[in-house]
Amino acid sequence: MRTVSNANGHARRAQVVYFSHGGGPMPILGDPGHQAMIDFMKHLPGRLHRPDAILVISAHWEESVPTLLGSANPPMLYDYFGFPREAYTITYPAPGHPALAARIADLLRAAGIGAGIDAERGFDHGHFIPLKMMYPQADIPSLQLSLVRGLDPERHLAVGRALAGLADENVLVIGSGFSFHNLRAFSWQGSAPDPANDSFQEWLIDACTAQRSAAQRGQLLVDWEQAPSARYCHPREEHLLPLHVCVGMTGAEAGEKVFDDYIAGKRSVAFLW
Repeated sequence: MRTVSNANGHARRAQVVYFSHGGGPMPILGDPGHQAMIDFMKHLPGRLHRPDAILVISAHWEESVPTLLGSANPPMLYDYFGFPREAYTITYPAPGHPALAARIADLLRAAGIGAGIDAERGFDHGHFIPLKMMYPQADIPSLQLSLVRGLDPERHLAVGRALAGLADENVLVIGSGFSFHNLRAFSWQGSAPDPANDSFQEWLIDACTAQRSAAQRGQLLVDWEQAPSARYCHPREEHLLPLHVCVGMTGAEAGEKVFDDYIAGKRSVAFLW
């Protein structure tokens, strides 16, 4: 990815991160099982240079083609249920970025990938929950990109490759998912040994951080179901595929593991490129 420069002329890079965004609104509600993640999210901006815009690839939005949130002032989309009333009063009044949405759609179409723009949809919790912890002032324009129905891993790598053109802009790209997402296996009474969880997280760490070619890394992620305990950790892969977009964008570059701890009793990881 191309380096960019700040006002002082120091080189800096466009930034890509994949992380686990937690269970619904529970991080904002102060759930103790999310404390390690809360601390990570609050301190993550200190590891980054301040972006001019944020693009979130959300696990909670699927369309027939990659679709961008195009509203200048996106509303809130409380896409969870059964939580206390305060979960439905959370606000994140960051502006949208219609011009960036149009540019990203152009990048996708130039790569032969159909793209859409939705001017009505709001920020879902894969977007506003982590950003409320990271940038609580809500003063950085942000937008979302959907996953593609069918959840084909190669297609999401291709979306990421099309986004490589964003390296010319000071954009923070966030793959907002969860490296462990088996809802029936989460623990609300603390963590306990789970070798199946550990084996997949270790595979994921190697897949994302070891030095290898873009083709080799991509093939590993295309074949992710062959990883140890893959379907135990991801009965459905929508929370994993934001990672594929990130890896497609970054190519052969090895990510840095920046989080490895427990969320709701299960080990989860995050990577920064």
